[in-house]
Amino acid sequence: MNQGPGTHPRWATIGLVSVTAVWGSTFFMMKDILQRMSTADLLAVRFVIAAIVMVVMFRRSMARLSARSWQQAFVLGLVYGVAQLLQTWGLSRIAPSVSGFVTGTYVIFTPLLATVLFRQRLPAATWLAAILSMGGIGVLALHGWSVDLGLWLTLASAALYALHIVGLGHWSRSGDAMGMASVQILAVAVVCVLATLPSGPRRPPDPQTWIAVLYIALAAGAGAMLAQTWAQTQMSSTRAAVVMTLEPVFGAFFAVVFGSEHASWRMFVGGGMVMAAMYLIELAPQRPGPDPELEHHQL
Repeated sequence: MNQGPGTHPRWATIGLVSVTAVWGSTFFMMKDILQRMSTADLLAVRFVIAAIVMVVMFRRSMARLSARSWQQAFVLGLVYGVAQLLQTWGLSRIAPSVSGFVTGTYVIFTPLLATVLFRQRLPAATWLAAILSMGGIGVLALHGWSVDLGLWLTLASAALYALHIVGLGHWSRSGDAMGMASVQILAVAVVCVLATLPSGPRRPPDPQTWIAVLYIALAAGAGAMLAQTWAQTQMSSTRAAVVMTLEPVFGAFFAVVFGSEHASWRMFVGGGMVMAAMYLIELAPQRPGPDPELEHHQL
């Protein structure tokens, strides 16, 4: 993690909250789109569009990256792409509520991986916030439990999301954010297109679906990856993971306002727990991190 001079960490938190809001706004859209497209086709079209836009806009930033930064960003993108596929395949086998809870366990995997891979010393408040966030996600999403292949696939995706968060927190630098985000999206697109072989990705069937896919591709794909990559140059990976647990809170909000769901005690209690975890992590004492140059070469 390399914090830029004069940059207030609160702006990074605001940026990540915005990312989770965008992700949350796509839930009810995705449900409708998946009735018209397969999951592999949707992911492929979404990330190919995002990759084209980002490569065109930030090709100079990509060209300025060192060979090592290119490799690091591409590896992070591959990890993220596989996580997307595993999560989607798992969702086809288990209830969405169980999938949401299991995916949310990345908030626990993140400090574990940060500790194991980089020997980070984390304040007790950080661990408490991670556990509180997971509990909040469970209240929001968990209505049942089934142990089968789908659960293990989703659990594997959560571990990969955590690995992506940890790796991004150590490899990303504020000056390289645009270039690294573009390379990551390019790698995700490669993974998702490969998942559609041998037929290749099929296009959205109608204009309404195209509009929704474009929003998901540009806002929740390209824009979100860019914002996340920059924000994680300003905060620890564990702090970022806790902030991003707001995603199911925003998902519930948009489902009630724009979808067909109704507000429930789960939304208020679970959302309150996630908000409390965010407040706790913002108040947690910050320990000085290891030397950025050492971080850059460790993973």
